[in-house]
Amino acid sequence: MSTARPCAGLKAAVAAGMGLSDGPAGSGRGCRLLRPPAPAPALPGARLLRLPENEAASPGRSGWTEALRAAVAELRAGAVVAVPTDTLYGLACSASCSAALSCVYRLKGRSEAKPLAVCLGRVADVYRYCKVKVPTELLEDLFPGPVTLVMERSEELNKDLNPFTPLIGVRIPDHAFMLDLAQMFGGPLALTSANFSSQASSLSVEEFQDLWPHLSLVIDGGPIGDSQSPECRLGSTVVDLSVPGKFGIIRPGCALENTTAILQQKYGLLPSQGSCS
Repeated sequence: MSTARPCAGLKAAVAAGMGLSDGPAGSGRGCRLLRPPAPAPALPGARLLRLPENEAASPGRSGWTEALRAAVAELRAGAVVAVPTDTLYGLACSASCSAALSCVYRLKGRSEAKPLAVCLGRVADVYRYCKVKVPTELLEDLFPGPVTLVMERSEELNKDLNPFTPLIGVRIPDHAFMLDLAQMFGGPLALTSANFSSQASSLSVEEFQDLWPHLSLVIDGGPIGDSQSPECRLGSTVVDLSVPGKFGIIRPGCALENTTAILQQKYGLLPSQGSCS
């Protein structure tokens, strides 16, 4: 597996943004933070850990394990961590920690009316956090991959995560480090792009250096795609699968053609009215 490859009101809310507890990582209870929830001052700088080259082919070496353990520790402590994915660099935090979610919005300057997606490690996890209305085979055809699937959320998710919509976008990136991280963390990770809101998405850690002082850890997985190609900054293809038998393209993203082909030709789903497919 490669490390990187390339409802009226409700739909509008989802379209606008698709892009720590004392208990288990997946619980929705409040958390006890190691840092106050007030607006965070700039820190001296994030710890930077570089993933070893070609680590996806041999993820047992010490550098890979060190980065995983460091990231999990920071996430469980209520921190925000920068991570590589199969599309763009992202910011991740525990989706079960309300204060950590607020921190993500604050440091990005992001409107709290824009939802965050969740990152999971396995297709089986989708059934815990979503009310799935499509065949398992469809999920397995698209996950892991550069897509965000929007479905009805379950009661397992933190109520402070996107409280304005009953829907949730789910990502399982086709990136070895992110798959290992999500599985080791053991709960949903809130995930959004590593950039200030309204600015360009990031394909390398250097492109979001202004955010480093506000982060606890930056995982450098190297460049993602061609920085000179606009197509490489499109992000994941975001698909609404909340209505049985239909799909809606919320954001075309980088995998539109392949995704729509699978949904229509293999599973017979129909584009919903107003879909940009």
